[in-house]
Amino acid sequence: MTLIAIFFPCISFLIRGKIFTALICLILQITLIGWLPAAIWAVISLQNSRADKRNAKLIKAMKK
Repeated sequence: MTLIAIFFPCISFLIRGKIFTALICLILQITLIGWLPAAIWAVISLQNSRADKRNAKLIKAMKK
């Protein structure tokens, strides 16, 4: 998933169901200069999503 986020940033957002964000990322990705920020944005967003899932799992385990 990280490789998809690096090489195809807008696709990584689409896979995760963030359609509006994917469109913004695609517009940014179209320009050659904007591709690098789009890739960085997609990777950071992916890492944040993984951290949120991990934290939710930990909170759920602590409540039990």
